[in-house]
Amino acid sequence: MLTLANKIQDLLDYSRRIDFLAPLMLRLYLAPIFWMAGTQKLMSFESTAAWFGNSEWGLDMPFPEVMTALVIGAEIGGAVLLTLGLATRWICIPLLVTMIVAAATVHLENGWLAIATGDGVFATERTIGATERLDRAKSILKAHGNYDWLTANGPIVILNNGIEFATTYFFMLLALFFTGAGNYLSLDYWIAKRFRNK
Repeated sequence: MLTLANKIQDLLDYSRRIDFLAPLMLRLYLAPIFWMAGTQKLMSFESTAAWFGNSEWGLDMPFPEVMTALVIGAEIGGAVLLTLGLATRWICIPLLVTMIVAAATVHLENGWLAIATGDGVFATERTIGATERLDRAKSILKAHGNYDWLTANGPIVILNNGIEFATTYFFMLLALFFTGAGNYLSLDYWIAKRFRNK
């Protein structure tokens, strides 16, 4: 039995030869997310800055134009650098800060869930109310709309906008911060191999 367990452990240990795949997948998953977020803010710079700075219906942040530019730079620059695997640990720092600020200022008041659901451990009065409204909207659409066409590409849901996504991205970035971009398929690896002889 012990011999079999050791053989299985040897197989698991052998998989460390391809451990560069995990950080590569994290980078390639996060890059388009930050690219889309950054380019959307860039295309609507004025309205984003207005939302950042407004105390009545926005985030009430100081220097909203500067903050908007910094977020756009971190997100678009982060997308490019994550794709290339260049300065990966460095770019994780402003992206981690961006996720903390987003979670604390935009999403925290909405709870955990990104999509509203009426059941489960993370359901709140807010999400239960949202699902009741969703059920009502569905019944109206079924009676008066082309519901099958509306849902042909996926179900209708209500966005709860909780901290779920920001927290998930934070932990993915944190893993990259500690592991780096990974071997072989990153510029960081080849730069370190050439210039950081130990």
